[in-house]
Amino acid sequence: MILEYKGTHVFYKDLGAGNAIVLLHGFLESSTMWDTFLPQLTKKNRVICIDLLGHGQTHCLGYIHSMELMANAVKAVLNHLKIKQSIFIGHSMGGYVALAFAEKNPNAVTGLCLMNSTAEEDSAEKKANRDRAILAVKQNHKTFIRLAISNLFRPKNRIIFSTEIKQIVKQALQTPLQGIIAALEGMKMRPNRETVLSIKSFKVMMIISKKDPVLDYNALTLQAKKANIKVVEFPDGHMSHIENRADLFCHILHFVEN
Repeated sequence: MILEYKGTHVFYKDLGAGNAIVLLHGFLESSTMWDTFLPQLTKKNRVICIDLLGHGQTHCLGYIHSMELMANAVKAVLNHLKIKQSIFIGHSMGGYVALAFAEKNPNAVTGLCLMNSTAEEDSAEKKANRDRAILAVKQNHKTFIRLAISNLFRPKNRIIFSTEIKQIVKQALQTPLQGIIAALEGMKMRPNRETVLSIKSFKVMMIISKKDPVLDYNALTLQAKKANIKVVEFPDGHMSHIENRADLFCHILHFVEN
């Protein structure tokens, strides 16, 4: 379905009935990343999958897609659907968006799952890497996408999940150049939101991977310890929904239902 929002199109799927679950994809992904989870999740829940700005079938809204701007688009979809409270599950960038949403609308959140994501802001080194990524995208976005996606997996899994990687790359290549750069700019400028993890009005869970090439395992465990929140650990890379699919789904179901 399409929502007209500030002169642009926001694509979303609204499936099932029951308590609302909002699924937010990561950078260079789309709502299709959740497709294998939907048959089971929608048995007892109302599931809303949203393509974030500049990704999937959602159009761009300017040249910098801040996490707040993306969160506002998510809020517009939920307002349109008259959904007042939801559990949020966000993968990577989707987690950043979920945090921005929860900071502004804490009473609209009943649960927050950060999946291979962090509440910390980018370090100076990461900001510099984002700038280098923007240059690489401008020079050859196809090469950037192929390398970026492959590098999200644990090295040994790049062979095991080669078919899945090809499919993700194929979909990611449809992401407009403007959308890629706008998201990189938005992630680079996001603030620290660790205080959101300590809001006691909703439950929080972090999915952490020991061999995540994007996020530091020790920093994530410390973050979770400081906020005293539930942690689920996996042995692989950044793409838990592929590398650890069955185990991840069990934990998500448990989080949603309890």
